[in-house]
Amino acid sequence: MEKNKIPEIFHDLKSINRDEKVVYCKNCTMSNQRPRIQFNDDGVCSACVYHDYKTNYIDWDKREKELEELCDKHRKEDGSWDVIVPSSGGKDSSFVSYELKTKYGMNPLTVTFAPTIPTAIGQENLFNMSYSGMDNIVFTPNGVIHRKLCKATLIEMGDNFIPFAYGQVNIPIQCAVKFQIPFIMYGENGDLEYGGSLEEYNEPKLKISTADPKNKVLGLPTPNAASKLPKENWLPDEIELKDLKLYMPPTRKELEELNINEYFFAHYKNWKPEHHHEIAKKFCGFKDNPKRSEGTYTTFASLDDKLDGFHYYLMFIKQGIGRATSDSAHQVRQGLITRDEGVELVRKYDDEFPSDHLDLFLEYMEMNMNELNSVFDKFRRPLIWTKQNDEWKLRQQVTNL
Repeated sequence: MEKNKIPEIFHDLKSINRDEKVVYCKNCTMSNQRPRIQFNDDGVCSACVYHDYKTNYIDWDKREKELEELCDKHRKEDGSWDVIVPSSGGKDSSFVSYELKTKYGMNPLTVTFAPTIPTAIGQENLFNMSYSGMDNIVFTPNGVIHRKLCKATLIEMGDNFIPFAYGQVNIPIQCAVKFQIPFIMYGENGDLEYGGSLEEYNEPKLKISTADPKNKVLGLPTPNAASKLPKENWLPDEIELKDLKLYMPPTRKELEELNINEYFFAHYKNWKPEHHHEIAKKFCGFKDNPKRSEGTYTTFASLDDKLDGFHYYLMFIKQGIGRATSDSAHQVRQGLITRDEGVELVRKYDDEFPSDHLDLFLEYMEMNMNELNSVFDKFRRPLIWTKQNDEWKLRQQVTNL
């Protein structure tokens, strides 16, 4: 298929104003409250449309040959690292690094931005990935600075996860510059696989590079922009711009000199998280959590941070869709469960409060429960929530058709 020719099945996709009404996909359990997601005239979301496209229209043998050529271009024969794989030690990044190393003859450097408060199973999985044959570097940020940033973004943006996300995307780029490795391989394009614009449906690499100093995708200002803003609007007390070096990309000069290219493995190989799970267990020592994760029914995704549950719960507060929605939606697309089964799982688990590490979270954020509830209430939108007898209730939730 020609690169610039838009597939016919994409033609009627459009956004549904998420501030006016809540609409659920007729095929999966996702709603229009997911940012950037689109729907076609039949009420099917863009992630489901893309799944149809990649299942029925992509020549995966041709894509794999393109991956082989890309690896041939960057492969080093002297034992040096030749590709960077951002990795938490989870199933997907373990799978990507394993495939690059064993099937395509690459020598990956896996790069980890440490979780805020690591879990035992997450640390074990990261160790097991390295023990299975991967080189790994872990960057652990200054705990005082990271804590202040997490609290600030929790209060101002409704997400304690943002500082970690900044480190997660920028540390691999810093390593690329440090070790002169211009080839970075990410896992999947989230907009394509989980719901968003399909504009980049045929793009193998980041169209707006995370290595571009102009990029503000994650919501926090770049150093140049930040210097022009009142500090109290975004930066906690006692933290200066210079303290954020670990969270920011390298300088423009460094980036231009190296010409970094960031690719999606999912462009070349059909992205199937449950398959990655099996490969990671078999060859990379990956282990499931002994019990299901709070807010969902799965045991094998996002296991590395004790505070992750609040990131997902805040997503539920802001969008009315939680972790079970995310998990069930892609499993419905994969044909692993039916939509009716997905609806049942969403209604059973989506609103579950992450109580396992509540005391730890409150201590970390230096908050009490009343203050945390005030944060939750700050981000409840009237379209999503109503208050009945002093209790917050969802106005609507996904149902069977």
